[in-house]
Amino acid sequence: MKLRSLLFVPSFVASLSPGSVASSAEQRTIHSQRSWVIGTPQVELAVTETGAMMAPVTFFRDTAAPVQPYHVSPWQDEGLKLDVPVLVALRGDWFCMPFGGNADAFNGETHPPHGEVAGGKWRKLDDHADAGITTLKLELRTTTRTGRVIKELSLVDGQNVVYSTDTIEGFAGPAPVGHHATLAMPDTEGAVRIATSPIRFGMTCPSQFSDPAKGEYQSFAIGARFTDLAKVPLQFKGAPDADATRLPARRGFADLLQIYYQPGDIAWLTATRADEGWLWFSLKDPAVLNSTVFWIENHGRHGLPWSGRNNCLGLEDVTAFFADGLAASARPNLLTKEGIKTAVELRTDKPTAVRYIQGVAKVPPGFEQVKTLEFAPGEVSFIAVTGQRVRVAVRHEFLRSGRL
Repeated sequence: MKLRSLLFVPSFVASLSPGSVASSAEQRTIHSQRSWVIGTPQVELAVTETGAMMAPVTFFRDTAAPVQPYHVSPWQDEGLKLDVPVLVALRGDWFCMPFGGNADAFNGETHPPHGEVAGGKWRKLDDHADAGITTLKLELRTTTRTGRVIKELSLVDGQNVVYSTDTIEGFAGPAPVGHHATLAMPDTEGAVRIATSPIRFGMTCPSQFSDPAKGEYQSFAIGARFTDLAKVPLQFKGAPDADATRLPARRGFADLLQIYYQPGDIAWLTATRADEGWLWFSLKDPAVLNSTVFWIENHGRHGLPWSGRNNCLGLEDVTAFFADGLAASARPNLLTKEGIKTAVELRTDKPTAVRYIQGVAKVPPGFEQVKTLEFAPGEVSFIAVTGQRVRVAVRHEFLRSGRL
């Protein structure tokens, strides 16, 4: 059924900077969630009022083969009353603070899973188009720790890229933070090929991630360390290591692992769909987001609202201790003992900006997995294991400068 759009005139028009114009943002109900929508000829982006979750996003909308890479949870149009706020709109990518389950209190604070930002009601501050850049600006005020988060999502004309900045103000003390990019997965085993920039090592969840008593099942060993994403230990006796670069795999299981990047200017992650001729990518500053949590959900949860039907891949770029939340991330742990930061120290006198880049590139036949990336001013080249090269316009300098 075609969704009905409500066009409105933004109330902030008088405050726009010289030369900028209203971007004619729309507000729609998309899969039961009120959402703001902005777009360029190449990209249309929706972000929910609840949780500021980014999906659907249509890349290459001006071509015969548009791409919608993000997951939308299957219960969205069922009218379920859910007690966990993050599950209400669950879709696409969203900012988390404090990242993780947050089951344990810390200094008297109790946060919901992935924080107030993941399930609270955001409000629009403004949206505008200026010099070929379309930006939507949102705000959420926190209460458990008083402060606010300002989210800016920007699209650049001619590019299939989303630039985001989450600026944290007044939220003092340690907190795990990150982006929870969640991709839709096909049922064809191994159809998605994963590649990353160099890592120090990786580890599966150090405690049980999926509880059979709750109708959940995992296949990864507990607390197993590895140096190659293609060799992740399983819990089954005598089973060969799992290749976590080829997904989906092992239908019926829900698993978690985390990888830790080598220091450098830019850390990257790609997921290639050779069968459909595209790849999704994320870019981040590893000094801010130093790791990625993989949530590999392949029909492995059978309680409500999952009901054994959820098939997605969370590629969650974070600084955090797995998905255990504030208490586990802020206190000394097995990662901090190795010099890996698992929380960001937030200050009331200095805002903290978390910048992030996501996008999609079209790839030619035979381009199945990325080997490496090369960066040049205003562009990124994706180089396949076969030597094929795809060059894409991306203003990666944004990660350090904050400017487009």
